[in-house]
Amino acid sequence: INLRLILLYQQRAYINGEWRSVPGSFNVLNPLNGEVVGKAADCDRSLAEESVKHAHAAFQSWKNTGAKTRADVLKKWYGLILANQECLAELVTKENGKPIKESMGEIAYAASFVEWLAEEAKRTYGTTIPTSNANKRLISIKQPIGVAAMITPWNFPAAMITRKACAAIAAGCTVVLKPAEDTPFSALALAKLGEEAGLPAGVLNIIPSSREHAQEIGEVICTHPDVAAVSFTGSTATGKILLGLASSTVKKVSLELGGLAPFIAFESADLKKVVANAMACKFRYMGQTCVCANRIFVQESIHDEFVEQLIAAIKNELKFGDPLDSKVTFGPMINEKAVQKVESQVEDAIKNGGKVVCGGKRGKLGGTFFEPTVITDVTPSMRCCNEETFGPIASIIKFSTEKEVLAMANDTRSGLAGYFFSNDVAQCWRVAEQLEVGMVGINEGLISAPEAPFGGVKESGLGREGSQVALDEFSEIKYMCWG
Repeated sequence: INLRLILLYQQRAYINGEWRSVPGSFNVLNPLNGEVVGKAADCDRSLAEESVKHAHAAFQSWKNTGAKTRADVLKKWYGLILANQECLAELVTKENGKPIKESMGEIAYAASFVEWLAEEAKRTYGTTIPTSNANKRLISIKQPIGVAAMITPWNFPAAMITRKACAAIAAGCTVVLKPAEDTPFSALALAKLGEEAGLPAGVLNIIPSSREHAQEIGEVICTHPDVAAVSFTGSTATGKILLGLASSTVKKVSLELGGLAPFIAFESADLKKVVANAMACKFRYMGQTCVCANRIFVQESIHDEFVEQLIAAIKNELKFGDPLDSKVTFGPMINEKAVQKVESQVEDAIKNGGKVVCGGKRGKLGGTFFEPTVITDVTPSMRCCNEETFGPIASIIKFSTEKEVLAMANDTRSGLAGYFFSNDVAQCWRVAEQLEVGMVGINEGLISAPEAPFGGVKESGLGREGSQVALDEFSEIKYMCWG
């Protein structure tokens, strides 16, 4: 029995430094077999309002702590996360079906944000401003904005907690966070470690809820006058609703929404490298990430060879099974609804002339397994090309010229990430600048890092997470004019 895992495995809400039992609970299911992982506290409107009240009270003192004090707490939290990496990874895998090696990677990735943001806490610099009036002195400072409310997704249930919450905490803000109903235990485990690291009561509040209470909690945190900032990662449709709600009290809003990432292979690229990156960019966590390649454009002269090599890599590298098995690289999808979406996209592609050359059906292990799928002869009108898949479908579109592929890649209201592969340096500059996305991978399919700004353009979001600008989402600039 792993006693440490038992300690981290919290099912109660975490409000004002207390582990709170609440009247209701909801089941969290293991995607592998549908078994109940645990019963999480089902918070409602009143508990959301109480959490905001405590966070607002805690803000009055936390905002006045020194930057080094905040950094020291975060650094201790970082060390505790790494010390408990295996336990946290096991929770992630049980909650969302991610292969355990990927879950171990996510915990390391989550910890890297805590470390980075701890350092950034000491770098919220102001400015001195030259003036034309000799009798005035102008300066600006950055101050924490207040209570930050957050809603995080199920696909990265640890990393999205640290990337958001630690930025706010580092800036001097307090946090009320609602994790996805599929993955509350990862958030609660991180809160337990934050408590051990010395986070004061009320600085971090975790309020899990079932889908039935999600809307009312969203309404509270987006309209409450004591909430100053809202941060959300999830679907574009939900993000628009939250943005509308937050407008009633003119909150600062940061959104990381859906993507439709283009992945472009030009004929000058190293094909072996293209295939390897396509595998990582498309099929990690069974395609269930917002920056996964959604539309794979391949120049006609290398199209057939690319498809052949991609299919071979799928058959050689992806192993189905229990995601807790370290040898498994391909597990179940999060739930039945996700499988049905993928199935419907495959059916739509076939109906409209697409050819399934690999996979295309549910996995032999049953449940929510779905085979890694390759579809060729894809056209822009197909759903797999104009709707975020969030599943293991590689939609291949043939193109002839750079101008043509850029027009197709940019013909969308989404603009999160984009990728392309070319050994033509001039082309690399042209395409990188012309792709209408917030992040570009140039000869690289894995681009996320704590030191890099993460975010999208168009309807894929507002603001940036990570990097040297991370704390700006939770800070206000105050200008002072001295006479």
